[in-house]
Amino acid sequence: MSKVLIIGAGGVGSVVAHKCALNSQVFTEIMLASRTKAKCDKIAAEILEMHGVSIETAQVDADIVSETVLLIKRFQPKVLINVALPYQDLTIMEACLATGVHYLDTANYEPKDVAKFEYSWQWAYQERFREAGLMAVLGCGFDPGVTQVYTAYANKHHFDEMHYLDIIDCNAGDHGKAFATNFNPEINIREITQPGRYWENGEWVEIPAMSIHKPIDYPGIGPKESYVLYHEELESLVKNFPTLKRARFWMTFGQAYITHLNVLENVGMTSIHPIKFKGIDIVPLEFLKAVLPAPDTLGENYSGQTSIGCQIKGIQNGEEKTYYVWNNCDHAKCYEEVRAQAVSYTTGVPAMIGAMLMLTNEEWMKPGVYNVEELNPDPFMELLNQHGLPWNELINVELPHEY
Repeated sequence: MSKVLIIGAGGVGSVVAHKCALNSQVFTEIMLASRTKAKCDKIAAEILEMHGVSIETAQVDADIVSETVLLIKRFQPKVLINVALPYQDLTIMEACLATGVHYLDTANYEPKDVAKFEYSWQWAYQERFREAGLMAVLGCGFDPGVTQVYTAYANKHHFDEMHYLDIIDCNAGDHGKAFATNFNPEINIREITQPGRYWENGEWVEIPAMSIHKPIDYPGIGPKESYVLYHEELESLVKNFPTLKRARFWMTFGQAYITHLNVLENVGMTSIHPIKFKGIDIVPLEFLKAVLPAPDTLGENYSGQTSIGCQIKGIQNGEEKTYYVWNNCDHAKCYEEVRAQAVSYTTGVPAMIGAMLMLTNEEWMKPGVYNVEELNPDPFMELLNQHGLPWNELINVELPHEY
């Protein structure tokens, strides 16, 4: 039906490639490209062995627009799924504009030399994509991504006004390592060591990193200490749902993880500023990434599950209402299906679903730059149930937050 080009061959890129191959009636030709072609070849061999589907592979430096343009012109995809580094979002968007290809990513842009992520750089492409007749879908992983679909679904079907939103994200899995991050260590550590932020009464409230925390009870898991972080989907959600009085994002961390992180931060290993070492400039965080276990190697011995969802309080028909929608995902089952752990799986599957809707759903496909909550949530929610991320909901239950 359509060709898809996937850029990025880490844990998430591998999941996207596997899931596209499992849906070859939509993605009739698949190319996986990365800076390191050997990683793509390894994934392609795995897909051929497991699913009997052949995919093409290629080398590309997505920092270079002209190089990406040449690859796109050679393969001629209908849609490009960007699961490379967030630093590369803008160069890949430029390449899509230059070649007339639709775009989807899972994380918003951030400059490499500043630990600051926001959507303004990508929202600025709105007119250029609209005038070119192209679509760009931003942040179509799980969080960001599915959490916004959940919120849009709640707003459409359960509330006249949403007032309070808490996105809660738990990984109760065990990978058997003393310290490892579940996605790119460089991006993960930059995200959680910067100050926290949440939205309240029309403004952003900034807090010291990891300073607000409490136990939250996760379905099928139990209570886990959860910390308020700033997460990118909050920026678009409070813009698109202006009735929200407060919006927060919570994530679980074990004490051992926090202890390791504090030590690394205290000795300067989380810095993004270059230092001289034997006459060479090195960035401590990039060096740390090189010595930590790669996220795509964690899946084989991973046990336990993740639980990610939205807890919302608001008004329907003049009465207060609460709504909780979530997914639990099992690490071992993900590995059995696509040789990945659940954090990569929960990000990669929604990226495939978003691309599928762009190619098959006329209502979804429209020119411009969109966050996923701006699009109809119903077909996305249906496909989540069909492709490995079934969701659950509870209505008018007591939620663990102060109002």
